[in-house]
Parts: sequence; C-alpha cells; structure tokens
Amino acid sequence: MAIGVGLAACMIWTESSGAEPSTSSASESTSPIELVRAAVANEVAASNNAQLKHRFRSRKETRAGSQTRLYVETRDAIAAMTIAYDDHPLSAQQMHDEKARLDRLAANPEELKHKHSQEKNDAEHTERIVRALPDAFLYEYDGRESSTASLGKQGDELIRLKFRPNPAYSPPSRVEEVLKGMQGIVLIDPVVRRIARIDGTLFKEVNFGWGFFGHLDKGGHFRVDQGDLGDGTWDITHMQLNFTGKILMIKSLNMSSEEVFSDFQRVPADTTFAKGVEMLKEEEAKLAADHALGAATKGPKSH
Repeated sequence: MAIGVGLAACMIWTESSGAEPSTSSASESTSPIELVRAAVANEVAASNNAQLKHRFRSRKETRAGSQTRLYVETRDAIAAMTIAYDDHPLSAQQMHDEKARLDRLAANPEELKHKHSQEKNDAEHTERIVRALPDAFLYEYDGRESSTASLGKQGDELIRLKFRPNPAYSPPSRVEEVLKGMQGIVLIDPVVRRIARIDGTLFKEVNFGWGFFGHLDKGGHFRVDQGDLGDGTWDITHMQLNFTGKILMIKSLNMSSEEVFSDFQRVPADTTFAKGVEMLKEEEAKLAADHALGAATKGPKSH
C-alpha cells in the first residue's frame, strides 16, 4: 500500500505493495527537501511494482461500529471478504451472502474489469498527490523518533520533518487542491528512504473541485503509518481519518474512522481474482474452526 494523501480528491487510500528502495543513509546534513524527494521517489516506485502483492487483514472502526475484513491483492483487482462486525463473526446467512457476492464478481469479467478500473483510477489520484509532496510543502527538521514493529523499519531511527504549504505552489488540478490548506509532520526512515508516517491537519477550509464539488472544513485531520513487513516491502499499518465538509455544496460529509492492517503475507504476482477468492474462503474457514474450538474449550458458563 503505497502511502498517499489524496483525501479531498478521491476520499480513499489505495493499497499497493512496497519495493526495494535505495539504501543510502541520511542525517541532518541532508536537506529536508532532498530527503523528501528521495522518499517520494521510492514510494512511487513501490506503487508501480506490480510484482509485490499481499494478503492481509484489517479492522476498521467508525461511529457505526467495527468491521473486520480479509484482503488479497490479485492481478485483476483486490478481493475482500468481511468476516466480522463489532468483533462478532458473521451469521451463517451473512457469510453465505458474502461468499456468493465474491463468486458472482469472479464470474463476471465486465464487473471485475470495472472494479479494476476504479482501483487504478484511485491509485493514479493518490500517486499524483504523492508526487506533489516535494513541491507543495516547505519542510524543516523537527527531531527524531524511534521506529516500532508497525512504524518504519524496526531498529531504524526516524527523522521528523514539519511541513507547511509552499506559497509558490500552484496545484495543477483539483486533485492536489487539498494540499494548500494542510500542515503537519512527516516521519522518514533515512536508511531506506521511505515515508513511515504522514500526520496532517487542515488549518483552513479547503475547496476541492474548483469550489464546485465541495469543501473540507478547518480542523480536518488524518494520519497514516507505514511499516516494513520484514521482507523488505512496506505497507500501510494504521490509518486515521477525521473530516467534515460538504459534497456538491449540498450533501454533508462527516468521516471519522480508524483502521489497523495486519497479518501480511506475500502472494504470487500472477494470483487471479478467482484464486484470491479461494484464499479468502480458506482463511475464513480456518478462522471459523479456530473460533468454534475456542468456544468449545471455554465450555458453558457455570451458574
């Protein structure tokens, strides 16, 4: 999942795998902008490396409750299966419907092609935002932070940079408009030159879509963490979004969510969507069996 900040433009963070980055070290002797440009180059290279695919799990919390899903990145599109709501497994009927939905999608080439097209479009929007980072902001050193198992590469010390809008930057399209009102911090692993965190806040109301499509209110905030998966690839491990505003100047936007990604495993680059669905079903069956075994082990409650 290459890191991205195209929140106003496409309201989505897309998933793609990491790549082998450059490994030259950096310190305060390297200018902030040089460090950002090197990290952005590696993020773009990672997002364009179609050979690196994973299966993983996510747990997303919103005001409506939590949702747990399994994902498999395939050559056709991302296969995803919901397995729990509010940490309770789906009912037999709900799981039957979920599997039937995936089977219908796998058997419908046109619908699958449409899904792939949407994912590609979202990924392109996000890449445009990532490419804009060196020019859209001014950066300054703000200290260092320790990496963790889910933030950066464990053992590497991360460089923290503060960023604020560059007054000389002119967004080339509505996709990049949101960057004009954003400030915050970015953590960069100086050894492998990858972005470990972007934490941004809107310090003013921002229009997107040339003032026609809507706006995001002042105070909107997001945070995205990335980490090394242990095999040299990086992926998003944690994401927070909190935004309010208007869409089409009429419909209210109120987005508040926190999502954790875990259990990453590599899958072959040529994995088909149908094969991805098989993987999801196998994993769900294993989890269901484990859950049943756990329930049986606990036994009935005594009174």
